[in-house]
This record gives sequence, C-alpha cells and structure tokens, in this order.
Amino acid sequence: MVDVVSVVVDTNLFVAAGFNPGSDAAIVLAAVRAGRLRLVWDEPTRRETEHVVRTIPPLSGTDLSDLFGPDCRYDGPTHPEQFGFIPDPADRKFAALAAATGAVLLTNDRHLLAGRPHHGVVVLTPTEFVRQNWRVPAGPR
Repeated sequence: MVDVVSVVVDTNLFVAAGFNPGSDAAIVLAAVRAGRLRLVWDEPTRRETEHVVRTIPPLSGTDLSDLFGPDCRYDGPTHPEQFGFIPDPADRKFAALAAATGAVLLTNDRHLLAGRPHHGVVVLTPTEFVRQNWRVPAGPR
C-alpha cells in the first residue's frame, strides 16, 4: 500500500486551477479529488479559500466542498505567530498548518516561497511538487 502524501494548499492554487484547468495547480486538486493526495485543512484556511474564490466573478459559483473532507480537518494548535518571518500575516496560517501536521505546503505565493527552506515546513510550487512526485519532465506542457 502506498502512503498518501498530505498537503496544505494555499488559496492561490484554487484560483489558478479555476482559471487554468491544465495547470499543475489543477493537477494537484484533481489528485486530491482522486484520493492520491490528502488535503489537510483547518477552519481559517478553508474560510479564506472559500471567501476568496467567492469574490472572483468567474469562480464565484465553484463548489469546493468535495475537497475539504471531514477526515482531513485539523483542529489542533498551529501557532501562526511563530511564522513572523513571512511578510504577509494572512499567509502565516498556511505555513503554520503545514508545520503542525507535517504536510507539504503548496503555493505560488512569493512571500511563502522566498527564503526557502523554512524551518519545520516544506514549501513547494505546484510544478515542483508534480515533477517530484509524478516524475513529470521539465519543460513546456
């Protein structure tokens, strides 16, 4: 039996996937839906994601509920205040959740990608993650 990798998905991947169904962000979300990845979430990260997607007119009717499985919800402490080195306070909750759960944080956010590696959390772009986990060759797709 193969272990399913746990990921925390930043809001910008949901947006990217909504606008480009062929993107690596969309591949990641399709893998979550197929059970190949486990999307770890908590109320603050889900609330932000659903709020942002609802405010973008072409995406406002997108139903994301199937991605937020109850068995993947994390209710423990995350300590975003320990991630003060991340310039945008709104991004800290994603890094803190990934660190608390041992999940990989997937993002396209420059604030989260800058200064890698971060202590206690692996941060990858969706392209990096797809190439590392599914042996997709580099180059145009």
